[in-house]
Amino acid sequence: MAKVGIVGASGYTGAELLRLCSQHPDLDVAVATGDSQAGTPVGEVYPSLAAAYGDLVFAPYEPGALDGLDLVFLGLPHGASQAIVPGLEGRVGKVVDLAADFRLKNPALYPAWYGEAHACPEWLDRFAYGLPELYRDDIVGATHVAAPGCYVTTAALALAPLVRAGLVEPHGMVVDAASGVSGAGRPPKPNTTFCSVDEDFTAYALLTHRHTPEIEQAIGQVSRSEVSVIFTPHLAPMNRGILATCYARPARAGVTTEAVRSVLRDAYAGEPFVLVVDRPPSTKATLGSNTAHVTAVVDGRTGWVVAMGALDNLVKGASGQAVQCANLLLGLPETTGLPTAGLYP
Repeated sequence: MAKVGIVGASGYTGAELLRLCSQHPDLDVAVATGDSQAGTPVGEVYPSLAAAYGDLVFAPYEPGALDGLDLVFLGLPHGASQAIVPGLEGRVGKVVDLAADFRLKNPALYPAWYGEAHACPEWLDRFAYGLPELYRDDIVGATHVAAPGCYVTTAALALAPLVRAGLVEPHGMVVDAASGVSGAGRPPKPNTTFCSVDEDFTAYALLTHRHTPEIEQAIGQVSRSEVSVIFTPHLAPMNRGILATCYARPARAGVTTEAVRSVLRDAYAGEPFVLVVDRPPSTKATLGSNTAHVTAVVDGRTGWVVAMGALDNLVKGASGQAVQCANLLLGLPETTGLPTAGLYP
C-alpha cells in the first residue's frame, strides 16, 4: 500500500482525487491539505466523501507532514506548485502536479501566456508530460509528472494521431471546446454563479487562453511537427464534461472518414481509457469515468476533417488522469482504481 498525500485537497480536483483514492486498493491517503478549509472535516465540506473519510480533517500545508510519502498529488492553483516543488526534493518519492506549472517545456512561454516568468525553469525538464496514451514511455520510470488538463487532453487525443499519420495539416487547426462549470474551480466567481451560467452558453479568453501553447506542444511533440491552433473555449451550463470539436485541413487528396477513423482505432487499440466511436461523442457518456470518447469524419463537400472528443473534465481531464500517471510511477497496473464506465442518467 502506497502512502500518498494530496496538497490542495479541498478544491474540486482534490475532492475527486479523494474519491478515486478511496476506491483504489493500493493508495492510502495519509495527508490531505487545504489551507482555505484547514481544521474542517473532509465530510463537512464534501458530504459525498463522509463515509470514506469520516475522521480525516483538512490540514494546513506543512512540508514536513509529507516526509516519507511514496507519492504526492498537487492540486493547487497555477503558480503555487512552483513555490513548493523544489522543497519536496528528498522528502517524497514521486510528484504528480495537476496544474500547468511544469507542463510547458519552453520557459519563455510562461510570461507570454501566464503573465509572469517561471520561478524554477530548471525543473521543467524533470517533469514528464502526463498524457499516458501519447507519452507513456516518458512517464514510466519518471519521478515527476505534469498531468495535462481537460481541454488539452481532449484536443490532443482527437487530433494527435491524425497529425502524426500525416493525414491533416498541422497548421491552422481549430479547436472549439466547451467545458462544464467545475472546470473553473471551487472558489466562487461572478461569472460562474448559478444565475450567471444557467441558460447561458458563452465563449471566453478569445485568442488568449493559456492552454493554447500546451495544445500545440502536446500534439507537436508526439507528431514531431510544428503545430498551430486557434483555440476557443466555451462555458456550458453543466457541472462536468468537455466536448471538443476540432477542424483541420487534409494533408493530401483522398482522405476519407474511414481513413481517419482507422488511424484513431490503430492509435488507441488496446488503450483502456480511449474509446473510438462512430457516433458524435457526448459528455454524458463519459460522466464519472476515466474514459475519453473520440471520433473523426471527413466532409466531402468542404474538404475539412472534423475530429471530436468528449471526457469528464474532473476525471480523465484531471484527477483520474493523475491517478493513471501515479499507477505508472508506482509500478501498478495502469487501470487500478479507475472506472471505465460512466454514470447514467
